[in-house]
Amino acid sequence: MRAFRKFSAVARIAGFAWALSAASVAQAGDAIVTALRTTPVAEMPGWTLETVLVEYPPGGSSKPHQHDAYVLVYVLDGAIETQVSGGPLVTLHAGETFEEKPADVHQVSRNASSTAPAKFLAVLLKRPAKP
Repeated sequence: MRAFRKFSAVARIAGFAWALSAASVAQAGDAIVTALRTTPVAEMPGWTLETVLVEYPPGGSSKPHQHDAYVLVYVLDGAIETQVSGGPLVTLHAGETFEEKPADVHQVSRNASSTAPAKFLAVLLKRPAKP
């Protein structure tokens, strides 16, 4: 019974922490970035798997940036233009994917439309924090 109470308390705390992270919204340029979930990767100590929703209003964009993570992008709605250093400018539509590596500098990330919003899901496999 005591073990069940302890598990129940831990589950409630974990659920509360997840709810807080799901409500976490940051604005980067015109992008609205909503953190959906962060999960430690048990088999890879220090690594985390993060899921974020990125929404661009019509004509919206992000400034050049680097994630220091492996990133998989899946376009949910609309179309986005993306380019990493040394790569071509690519236009992705709903249902298409894009990958980034930790060393990539994301030079272009923007809505391809000036009249319709765009939305994508990004899953980041992040390395342990560097000292």
